[in-house]
Formats: sequence, C-alpha cells, structure tokens
Amino acid sequence: MGILAANIMAMGQPFTAYAFPEAFTVPHSEAEDWMWVWQLVLVDGKMRGLFTLLFGAGLYLFLEKAWAKGATTGLQAKRLLWLGLFGLVHFYFIWRGDILFFYAVSGLVALLFIGLSARKQLVLGILGYIAGGILYGALFGFMQNVADGPAADNVALESVQAEFVKAADADLADGRAESEIRQEGSYLDYVAHNFEAHAFDPLASLMMFAFETLPLMLIGMALYRMGFFSGGFSNRKMRLWGLIGLVAGGALTLWIALSAKAGGFTYYGALAAFMGWSHFPRIFMTLGIAALLVSFAPAAGGWLSERVSAAGRAAFTNYLGTSVVMLLVFGNWGLDLFGALGRSELYLVTIAAWLVMLAWSKPWLERFRYGPLEWLWRCLTYGRRFPLKR
Repeated sequence: MGILAANIMAMGQPFTAYAFPEAFTVPHSEAEDWMWVWQLVLVDGKMRGLFTLLFGAGLYLFLEKAWAKGATTGLQAKRLLWLGLFGLVHFYFIWRGDILFFYAVSGLVALLFIGLSARKQLVLGILGYIAGGILYGALFGFMQNVADGPAADNVALESVQAEFVKAADADLADGRAESEIRQEGSYLDYVAHNFEAHAFDPLASLMMFAFETLPLMLIGMALYRMGFFSGGFSNRKMRLWGLIGLVAGGALTLWIALSAKAGGFTYYGALAAFMGWSHFPRIFMTLGIAALLVSFAPAAGGWLSERVSAAGRAAFTNYLGTSVVMLLVFGNWGLDLFGALGRSELYLVTIAAWLVMLAWSKPWLERFRYGPLEWLWRCLTYGRRFPLKR
C-alpha cells in the first residue's frame, strides 16, 4: 500500500515525474509542491526500505522452513529465479517501475552470506549501506553541482555540463514519447517502446540500487534472526528508538526536501534529494517505522488491522495486480487517464486502490490458502500443484 503511494506518480504520469515535479504533463500547483516535500519525507524510499527489510527477513524465514524439511538453499535460489522472471514480465509488459527483478538478483547474492552469523550479516549490511550513501552522495551531488552550478569556465567542465543537460532533456523527451503512446497509441506500441527504449533498464536499476537493496536485505535477515520482528527486543526500547529514528531521520529529510524546493525543483536537484542526500536519513526512518510497527501492531487488533494483515499476506498479488489495474486505468486502451491527473488527484486513485486491496484480500484468504500469485509462485518453486481452497 505504501509503495503504491510512491509509484502512482510514475503510473499516471511520465516516469520522470516520480522524482521531478516539472515532468508532470499538467500544472504542478504550489500546494502540490508541498505534497512533493511531504512525500519525500514520509513515503519515498521508506516504503521500499520496509519492503526490503521484510524481504531479507522472508529469505531466512523461508530457508528455516526449507531446512527443517530437508531441503537445501537451492530451493530458495529456484524461488528467486522465478521471482526474477515475474519481474521481467512485469517490467516489459505491464509497468517499467518493477523492483522484483533486482530484488531477485540481490536475493541471490544475499544467499552467498546466508551462512554468516546474524552479527556479521548486520555489520556487513551496515557497512554496505554506508558505502552506498557515500557513493550515491558523491555521484548525485557532483551531477547536481555541475548541472545546476554556474556556467563552466573551462572546456572540460563545459562538455560535462552539456552532457548532463543532454541526458536530462533525453529523459524528459522519453516521458513525452511515453505520454503520446499511452494517450494515442496501442498497448502493443507501449510494449514495443519498453523493449526498444528501455531494454537494459532492469540491469541499470540493479546497479543503481545495489548498495541500498542488498545491504537492507542483509540487515533485515540479521534483525529477523535476532528476534526484532518476533518480540525479542524490549517494547519500551523499540518504541523509544523507533521514535528517535523516525523524528531524527524525518527532520533531516525535511531539510533536504525544503532545500530542493527552495532551489526551484531542478532536474538534478530533485534527483539528488531523492537518490543521494536522503540515503542516510532514510535508514533511520525505515528502521524507526519498522520498530514502531513491530511494537504497536500486535496490540492493534480490530477489523482494520485484520484487513491490512490480509493485504500483506497477499502482497505479491496486490503488487502486480495493482500494476495491471493501473495499466488499464491510465492507458487509452482502458480509461485513458494517463497524464490527465495531477498529484492530488493521483493520491485519490491511490486511496481507491487501497480500498480495493483491503476489500478483497481478507475474504479471499478466508476461502483460499494463498493469494492467487502467491499460490502460483509456490507451485512453480516446488514443481508441484498445491491445493488452493481451504
């Protein structure tokens, strides 16, 4: 549900609009500029971070059950290979914001460290995340400083500056081409564009997010083994440190977001805020949110808690299913709303999708053992058909 709140911007608008407000095909109001600020603070990266932590925990949880039945790590590798295939289908045929492919590849790499102690996994994950923060900060900071800085005073810098401007223009032009296809072309034109213009994007995304995804998986794996998700830590300490992480990380991210807004939302300024500067505060917020959820969720109870839990148990189906629904909502082969809605209106679409997730997941799981895609993934992993009905 949280990931959709971030992804919706690149589902109903050109992909560049995910981080850069000026890429919207409709005017981005002052109120929506402030929405961008609060989205960067509360949503962007944090939901992906939570997903990655839980993915790492899930890797080890699956293996514990597999080992208890006499299976080997190869079963998890097979499971991840199928996930990668789902991801590629998702990318090329449904929506190119897929994360499943590089989660699958990162998960396969994480399996190389599965035999380490939880402490070593945690340390390795933290060191990897720090290395990523330094790398992303240096890369995107350099790009921002060169592209948005004063006019170059030498030929070499002028050439680099021109290349950055050219790359930004090419990205925005691709967004305009995508808009035309989604508004005037056919679904086959859309798929052809994904293959022609973005054939190697899954590999590029893998390299771009490697120093975030893999470290967070290792941290999630280690925290699971240490009892973080199952009451192994004091609730009082979890709430205290969770609140500190959330507030401290949120304050730093707010400062980054306000700086980007004050700079006029340049292409590279928005990208640096999104990918570079918010990397370190993001992990404090991600761990803070996770700690607060773990400490408060068991006592929450009630109908909403049950509905959210059921939506989580069918997360794979909800993730891919939402992309299919949005493909129909926004493409001219469906409701033809691509590029027609602003940020505030896209949030309303998000809320409507949340209501659908909450409405179907619980009744389905009361009748069936797994979500539809969870069941298919399980059958493919084990190479046999499992009963679906309860």
